[in-house]
Amino acid sequence: MINIKTAEAEDLEIIHRLAYEIWPFAYGEILSTEQLEYMLESFYSVPSLQHQQTSLKHQFVIVFENESPIGFASFSAHADNASIYHLNKIYVLPEQQGKNIGKQLLEYVIISAKEKGAASLQLNVNRNNKALKFYQKQGFTVIRNEDINIGKGYFMNDYVMELKW
Repeated sequence: MINIKTAEAEDLEIIHRLAYEIWPFAYGEILSTEQLEYMLESFYSVPSLQHQQTSLKHQFVIVFENESPIGFASFSAHADNASIYHLNKIYVLPEQQGKNIGKQLLEYVIISAKEKGAASLQLNVNRNNKALKFYQKQGFTVIRNEDINIGKGYFMNDYVMELKW
């Protein structure tokens, strides 16, 4: 049975562990090992996750199958426009992909954002990420390119995508 719940502070260690398990599969072919390790430490250390949850007001959710965590997402209101929400993260364990779990997790985020008054959901996706097709299938469209300097000479070369309702 699939269950999605809001993550509390004590659940951030679960997200940390999931990210370290999922990211090498998700990005191993498009990022160097060094960049992958740098980004994991920068975005998924427990202190970084705590900062995202408390200071940046990211709402984290975890998806469970039979009480085992198998994926997570986070979303938040856009910094300068509360009618636009941003999907900051969405990941499912590799062995759970293809079972509509990512779609269920995304639908949960969309419903939550709508309940908070959002008119659209935006996300960033690496331009070489195979997840691009997943987002297009869910109705997202590319609205611009974005190259984000994340330090140490690394950039996130992304599409910004949007789903309006």
